[in-house]
Amino acid sequence: MKHIIRTYLTAVAGFVLSAVFPALSAAEPQIVHSEKSLYRNIFVTEDGDQRCLTFRRARSNTRQTCLRIGDPGYLVFPYARMMMGSLYLQPNPQHILVIGLGGGTLPMHLRDVLPEAVIDAVEIDPAVVKAARAYFGFNEDARMKVFEEDGRVFVKKAIKAKAQYDLIMLDAFEDDYIPEHLLTREFLEEVKSILAANGVVAANTFSASGLYPYESATYAAVFGAFYNIKSSNRVIWAQRGYLTPRAKLEENAKALETPFEKMGIKAPYLLSQVSTDQDWPADSLVLTDQYSPSNILNGR
Repeated sequence: MKHIIRTYLTAVAGFVLSAVFPALSAAEPQIVHSEKSLYRNIFVTEDGDQRCLTFRRARSNTRQTCLRIGDPGYLVFPYARMMMGSLYLQPNPQHILVIGLGGGTLPMHLRDVLPEAVIDAVEIDPAVVKAARAYFGFNEDARMKVFEEDGRVFVKKAIKAKAQYDLIMLDAFEDDYIPEHLLTREFLEEVKSILAANGVVAANTFSASGLYPYESATYAAVFGAFYNIKSSNRVIWAQRGYLTPRAKLEENAKALETPFEKMGIKAPYLLSQVSTDQDWPADSLVLTDQYSPSNILNGR
């Protein structure tokens, strides 16, 4: 009798645990590629209809890139839709810079919308470039090249070459967050200096981070007013001495409705998230090359 009761209680406990913590019984994603590069650990996994790139571990919430295996044109991550939405400010950029490749999602989707644009993608880690090509459909062409070097070094070279970009996307992440030297006022001033007139900067950051007020103050110090778009990530849309009026954003959104539809970008929803409100303390410190302790601030 005691054995029967014990068996019953064990079965009930197992049912309760599986109901309360269903993730515990979920199958681990299949690892299709793993590699330790000079900079990080790299995993490519498949889970259901999604293939993902992560820099921390095979099962991780810090995924860098995910695609739908049967529908690679769809943007899985909300932040990627928010980054692509920067085209509402400048719908026809001819020279584009993307810092941080990941699986190549942003350059490839920009290529779909802008077949004639020149796109420079910068990625410090050759192993990431290799994974993007092998597992995420990233393909260079005559007008789209990848440069394997540090993003800030590339920007400094672009300044010397007097390059000008209509759109600059900042999407460089390490295991946990953006490298410190790509967060500072000095770096953003360098980025601003290679923006064409009315050029656009789109920057992917976190919406819930100890760095949020410092990043916000730093972007405001360099660009003045900017558009904030938030979900689990925060994306900043900024311009050089100018900010496209909201009415123009809505007008440009209509022109992009067809190419954006297959990506899962819905203009009414995305534009409803756009704000210019200052939601950080006025006395927030600006990040500089001398003061950028992101590992400390991000943990607060």
